[in-house]
Formats: sequence, structure tokens, C-alpha cells
Amino acid sequence: MIRSGSKTVEITALYEISKLLGSSLNLRANLRGVMRVLSEYLDMKRGTVALRSGSEVSIIAAYGMSAEEVKRGTYRLGEGIIGQVAKHGSPIVIPNIGEEPLFLNRTSSRETIKKENIAFLCVPIKFKNEILGVLSVDRLFVKGVSFEEDMRLLKIIASLLAQSIKLYDEVERERAAFEAERESLRHQLKGKYSVANIIGQSDRMQDVFEAIHRVAPSRANVLLLGESGTGKELVAKAIHYMSPRSTSPFVKFNCASIPEGLLESELFGHEKGAFTGAMVMRKGRFELADGGTVFLDEIGDLPLALQPKILRVLQEREFERVGGEKTIKVDIRLIAATSRNLEELVRDGRFREDLYYRLNVVPIAMPRLVERVVDIPILAEYFLRRFNEDNHKSVTLGPNVLNIMRQYDWPGNVRELENTIERLVVMSRGNVVTDDELPMAIRSRASGSSVTMQIKDALPSAIGEIEKGRIIEALKKTGWVQARAARMLGLTCRQIGYKMGKYNIRQMQNDQQ
Repeated sequence: MIRSGSKTVEITALYEISKLLGSSLNLRANLRGVMRVLSEYLDMKRGTVALRSGSEVSIIAAYGMSAEEVKRGTYRLGEGIIGQVAKHGSPIVIPNIGEEPLFLNRTSSRETIKKENIAFLCVPIKFKNEILGVLSVDRLFVKGVSFEEDMRLLKIIASLLAQSIKLYDEVERERAAFEAERESLRHQLKGKYSVANIIGQSDRMQDVFEAIHRVAPSRANVLLLGESGTGKELVAKAIHYMSPRSTSPFVKFNCASIPEGLLESELFGHEKGAFTGAMVMRKGRFELADGGTVFLDEIGDLPLALQPKILRVLQEREFERVGGEKTIKVDIRLIAATSRNLEELVRDGRFREDLYYRLNVVPIAMPRLVERVVDIPILAEYFLRRFNEDNHKSVTLGPNVLNIMRQYDWPGNVRELENTIERLVVMSRGNVVTDDELPMAIRSRASGSSVTMQIKDALPSAIGEIEKGRIIEALKKTGWVQARAARMLGLTCRQIGYKMGKYNIRQMQNDQQ
């Protein structure tokens, strides 16, 4: 097989094969390259690499065969020459395939097998004692020529192939383990940020949940409006992980956290040498999020000069890196958030009107904690459980502590409540938090507002009593037929049903029967 017995050719072939096998982790491409080297440097008419899988061995790379012929090259262990070598791990030499009944010609690549003077050399691909596959070659049969040198060379090549195959298998196992772990983390994140785990039973939060469910499956841009600490990032993640993009990146960026001079590079990336200190090319947030979601927090702080570039990404789905000329296409969904009044910024000329309308496709208003007082107990219980676990404690809130918390206006919203509960758990002198352990700001502002709250509550309470009385009166007059009572009061059936539940009027009906 070696051309004119040249050792130089043999060494060159082995060098090229070693270089090929180390060039990439694409096993099939590497094996095809090895077959090409054998044909180029050595007198090989045809060649195959077949790998074992269970009780079969199949050709996965070949030279001198069509794709259809390669597909037919599958053998049971012990079947034909290749099957014999794959089963027993011993090399076999067939000096003339036309005279060998065990030679199957399964691939049908040798149509004139009886007429061709072809020798078939077959060696196992082994790693230690494990048989991984078979390397086989065809060469012209010449009487009196020894195959000893050919077999020695093929064994060396088979050893190189075995190492490459084992490395590939190990990498694939690591990759599969990594993918399984990543998928597991994805499911965990999806659960963590699902609506079911955003805490809130108030009407305002139910409106937010409904909006999340409606917008998540779409491609629409979302604008989250609300004060700091109301949970805008949590909602953004819920939208992403409930969307078809959930397996792609979620990339967040706070527009107020980076100096203006670095914002463009952070968002769009830069080329090497684009400015002093740009030692390497760097991808920006939009490029990193391709296929997924970009969450731009505090977008109201975005400099006016950068706003046209954001608009272009939303409209054209393209941009250039800083210092670059190549246009980069991206497929992203944008969720923006702000605690500022964008309409006022538009009127003052500090925010582009066209960008505002592009962002404001689906606005979701996040309520302040003071607007969802009914959620304070369940939020407090959730944070208590979490911080008790973190600190190996079992702290509970005293009987009056929640009442004081309900009266406080929570300017820092849910984040302030979270920090307060953590402080109480860490600093509590016993297992029950007392009133005097609450921060002074909460105690003083809560007590100062109690009288005001009583005054505020007086009018709604009086109106409620009047409304309740009129509904009961109408129900009595109509024999407790809700539809007739609703018409008498100018309400719909749904409205009167809601108000009866609100004022516990159903119970009153039962009491009178």
C-alpha cells in the first residue's frame, strides 16, 4: 500500500492524519479526511471506517463509495469480514476478494468482484481492550508482495483513530450532561419566574397576572410601568419564561447603571480598536440575546442620542457594533421598564415620541404596595419563611405587627418590605417580633396615618352600608330573584352577584329562610 516503499511518504501520511484528527471535534468530517489522506498518499483504491453500536457495525466514513453504497454498509457482529474483525478484534487479510466466499460485498461498490485483483485489509480500531470499530482498505493485489508493512501502518492509523473516537465520545457525554443540566436549570428558572410564584391575591395583581398570560405567547414589545421595588424585573422574567423564547437567552440591562459614554458599547458591542482600551471585539446585549428577550430597565434614563439606535433595532432588527461597518441582524423581543413618566419626558423633548409608541405596545402597570394592602400578610409570610431558612431561625410576627405594617405606606414597595422582614429575622431578640422591634420609621408613620386612614375609610364605609341596604331592599321586593332586583337597581346580573358576595348578602338570605 505504501508508494514505492517510501518511509517518507508513510511519515507524511501519519503526520497529516494526526493533524486532521486534532483539528476539530467533528468526528465524521475527521474520519472522511483520514480516508482522503490514505487515498492521496498511499495506494488505496477504497477505504472505510465502521463503528460498533450494540450488536452491529456500520460504515460512517468512506473513500471510493457513493452515499448509497455507504448506507448499505451495516453488518451484524460476526457477519462477513468486517463483522468478524469487529467481533473478535483480530486483523484479517484477504489477498484476493474474488476468491473469498466470506467477502459479502454488502455495499455493492465492487461490481466486477470476480474480475478485479483486489486485496482487502481489515484491522480493528481498539482502545485498550475495547473494540470500537474497524478500519478497512482495498488495494491492488500483486502476487509475491507481502502485506506485513501495510498491516503495520494500518494498525498505527487505527490506534490514532481509536484515541480520537474515545475523545469524541467523552466530549459528547460531557456535552449531553451539560445540556441535561442546562435544561434542568431552565425548568427551574421557568418555575421560579412563573406567574404562580409571583405573590399576590389583590385585584390589582390579578390584572397583572392576566396581562402576563395574554402577552407572553406573542411577539409584542412590553412596557412595565411602576415605582422601584414593585417587581418589574420579576414580571419581565415571567413573560420571557412563559413565552416561546423561554429556551433562548434572557438578557437584562439597567440603563441608569452605566455611564453615558459606555452605554452604546454595552448595548451594541464594539470592534477591536474601536476606542482606547478596546483590546478585543465584544458583543453587546442585543447580540447576546439573539433569539431571546432583552429587558431594558429604567429606559426613561436612556440618553436621547442613543434612542434612534434602539428604535432601529425595534423596527429593522439590525445594528452595527461601535467602530464596525458590518450590519448585524438580530431576532429579539424587548421588554422595557421605567419608574418615570415617559409621556412627560416626550412632552419635554427628552424622549423620542416614535420610540415611546414602539415600546408602549402592551403597557402593564405595576401597583404600589400601598395599593395592594391585602397582599402584605402573604408577602410577609413568604419572606419570613425564606429568611428563617437562610438564618436557621423560626421567627414569627407578633399579633399587632401586621396591623402596623398595613397602615404604613411602604415608599420602597415590596423591596422595602422584603428588607424589613430580613432585618426583623436577623435582629429579633426572640422568636416573636414585637411592635417595638419594628423600624422607627414604620412605627411613627403608621401611627401618624391611623387617624387619617380612619377619616378616609369613613366615607367609603358609609356609602357601602347604603348600597348594601338598597340591594337587600330590592331583593326583598322581588322575592330574592336576582335578575329582577338587578333591573330595579339598574345593574347587570353579574354586578348584583358580585355585590351580594361583597356584602355577604347571600348569607343574610339564608338566615331569613
